[in-house]
Amino acid sequence: MAIIVLRTPRLDIGLLTPEESHLLKRYLLLNQEHLAPWEPVRDPSYTTDFEIKLRIKSALLGFKQQSAFHFVILNKAHDEVLGVCNFANAVRGALQACHLGYAISVDHQGQGLMPEALKVCIEYMFKEQKFHRIMANYIPTNHRSESVLTSLGFKREGYSPAYLKIAGRWQDHVLTALINPAD
Repeated sequence: MAIIVLRTPRLDIGLLTPEESHLLKRYLLLNQEHLAPWEPVRDPSYTTDFEIKLRIKSALLGFKQQSAFHFVILNKAHDEVLGVCNFANAVRGALQACHLGYAISVDHQGQGLMPEALKVCIEYMFKEQKFHRIMANYIPTNHRSESVLTSLGFKREGYSPAYLKIAGRWQDHVLTALINPAD
């Protein structure tokens, strides 16, 4: 049974167990084409049962160690992954920062689900995990991502040419961040 960390009126957000890997597999296969322009090129093994279970186990360990937070966004019946929301590259100490990555299923775009999920996740990262800065970067042509981040209060901090290798080529990114309002 999924480990639910956060709830909204329409969503439950948490971590899957290895026994629920079929839910993540269905999400990944359904969204391969939809997410391809915004992700690294994936090896065919990325969607094998073994690799998916391994990533789920890694996410559970990262959460236990409080070093990475790889959440899935579930419907209330817990029978469908609607999206993912990851807080990775966590650095503690004087920096207290992490990078945010997220994606919504092709079938659930335009319903306001991602901002709804991110709002509670960001609140959790600031209040419970005590992060000072959450950074999020997007490809300049990804206007939906830009809109989501802007609506959540992320501020543009820079522009990085050839920042990440996405869809098989080095692509520029707009760099944004959100500072914990309690700091």
